[in-house]
Amino acid sequence: MSFWLDVVVAAPAHSGIPGPLTYESESALSPGQLVRVPLGRREVLGVVWAERSDAGGLSAAQRKAVAGELGGINPLSAHWRSLIAFTASYYQRALGEVALAALPPQLRELDTTGLARRLKRQGPPSSTPSQTAPVRPVLSGQQADALRVFETADRPALLFGTTGSGKTEVYLRAAEQVLQADAQAQVLILVPEINLTPQLQSRLEDRFAHLGSDAVVALHSALSPAQRLKGWLAAHTGRARLVLGTRMAVLASLPGLRLIVVDEEHDPSYKQQEGARYSARDLAIYRAHLESGATQRMGSQALAYRVMLGSATPSLESWQACLSGRYLRLDMPARVGSTAGAAHPTVRVLDMAQQPKGAVLAPPLLKALAERIGRGEQSLIFLNRRGYAPVLACHACGWKSQCPHCSAYRVFHKLDRTLRCHHCGYTDPVPRGCPDCGNVDITPVGRGTEQLEEQVSHLLATLERPDGSPVRVSRIDADSTRLKGALQTQLAQVHAGHTDILVGTQMITKGHDFRNITLVAALNPDSALFSSDFRASERLFALLMQAAGRAGRQAGQSGVSEMWVQTFHPHHALFSALQRHDYEGFAREELLHRQGAGLPPFSHVALLRAEASTQELAQDFLRAAAQAATTQGLPGAQKVQLYPAVPMPLQRLANVERAQMLLESDSRPALQQFMAAWQPLLGQLRNQAPFRRLMRWALDVDPLGI
Repeated sequence: MSFWLDVVVAAPAHSGIPGPLTYESESALSPGQLVRVPLGRREVLGVVWAERSDAGGLSAAQRKAVAGELGGINPLSAHWRSLIAFTASYYQRALGEVALAALPPQLRELDTTGLARRLKRQGPPSSTPSQTAPVRPVLSGQQADALRVFETADRPALLFGTTGSGKTEVYLRAAEQVLQADAQAQVLILVPEINLTPQLQSRLEDRFAHLGSDAVVALHSALSPAQRLKGWLAAHTGRARLVLGTRMAVLASLPGLRLIVVDEEHDPSYKQQEGARYSARDLAIYRAHLESGATQRMGSQALAYRVMLGSATPSLESWQACLSGRYLRLDMPARVGSTAGAAHPTVRVLDMAQQPKGAVLAPPLLKALAERIGRGEQSLIFLNRRGYAPVLACHACGWKSQCPHCSAYRVFHKLDRTLRCHHCGYTDPVPRGCPDCGNVDITPVGRGTEQLEEQVSHLLATLERPDGSPVRVSRIDADSTRLKGALQTQLAQVHAGHTDILVGTQMITKGHDFRNITLVAALNPDSALFSSDFRASERLFALLMQAAGRAGRQAGQSGVSEMWVQTFHPHHALFSALQRHDYEGFAREELLHRQGAGLPPFSHVALLRAEASTQELAQDFLRAAAQAATTQGLPGAQKVQLYPAVPMPLQRLANVERAQMLLESDSRPALQQFMAAWQPLLGQLRNQAPFRRLMRWALDVDPLGI
């Protein structure tokens, strides 16, 4: 007897395989079962999506059989499949593309025999759990209040807590409550960046050691394929009770999931920028909706599924959701252990127009740094630009270090004497002279963290630490932490007090608990004040607030902690709100501007992007797509505004010309309906003669920038 199955396989949205394929099986297989199936000349991994009653109209020659079942792995749950189906539908991607991308890469390559060996290597359950009771700090009143309200929350909760208010402890207590109430329960904790996982994973392992050595696993792209598979299997089988991960972990299989925590929910890193461009924060909300319906149907109110978003500077979308009542807001305005009036560092705004011309650090800031060094305290200097200088230039003929493959400049890196494009990776040695006129006096223009580290070391060279040793300046950015384990080593040196001045990019301004830093300085933040990106000011305010939060995290130092901002626009409203630590006031003004301009969260947008060998071809495709949508009278079209095609902000990337078209609507359902009907037309248009040379097109739903 033959059984017919719908199986999804990895395929992009415009591959001609938008949905499941039909295969024949000698045995009945449950939906969610992993199988190996033939696809063209290859054998690939697939997921059984549904059973069929017949062959679906396939001829005898077209029928193909399942090559094998991946035994030893339980089928993926109905909730997981519903999550994948929603993700594919909402973000306009193929079902198989999303489903298979959510599985670990090594699993996609294993056959039945290889998987059996891998499962055997997993070994027995964890060693005997620790009998030592976890050490818990005493909760502050605001932490206890937040937990009490969250226990009965019937909607997503936004934990709006200032930096240092103890949000992480609230996450851990909420997780403890869930895990104690149900022996099979699992908790997912999302963080925006990989570099934040080591210290939080260590804290989780210490707190939950009583659950066993494999109760906590991490899931992120920096792990090796074997590590990712091991972590995924632990989560899928329920052995892992807490899963800590970046955005990719929101699609992991967690059959016992009862709580999701999204830390720093405002962070743009939660939005995937390649392939299926999903938002992990938004999918966490939807996943909570899926699971909460199931727990309510089972009548288990005590184990109801919940989701907590946390931030000191929430995204304006989440803030508006609180104002409208869709989210529950939990306020924690005070730092743990702080006294009244000393909860936040004092923000000092320096007008660089009044400082010596060309000063790297204004004299008042330099004096403040020297005072911190004399007291044995640490300082952090934040400049969100790595490398030595963003441009190398010849002032004789006007040559600049333009990347030959991108519409961007190559950055000068002094340590290895290279010019490096941070977009496509193209690297060249620094030329001995100007490539155009031969002038040997080519000079760096602008400043990056590598140059800043050098200049700060020179400015403070005459100072000494309290023990008489020289001042130590170190740098943490993507260049200094390329080697495995380098970030952990450098952070350990900072925590141990071996660094006096820490120079770095935004990777050190969020999530890190530097106990002895009492001064933070932000250099050159002005470039974001007048950006064409409507979210630029929101991001800058969040970044500066997060940076300020690194100062004075010890209760005894909060009263003397400071943040210094060097700017040529000291009277800008953003800096005024920053000095007051007034996120609510900043958000209120920004939302008024957004509402007046009809921008998110008061409208819903998407981008149709096209890539080609020429800008003309890319824009011609977009114009033809708009024309096709107009003439076809697509459903929802009357509520969708199509804007003219324009080049993308980074117009050329790796010799590929890129253009985009904005779609805007006041109705999310209308926009979704329109895009779903538009997709087949885009595929047909791509196959027409003028556009066969087009490289690719893609829809980006809820893009970060327009």
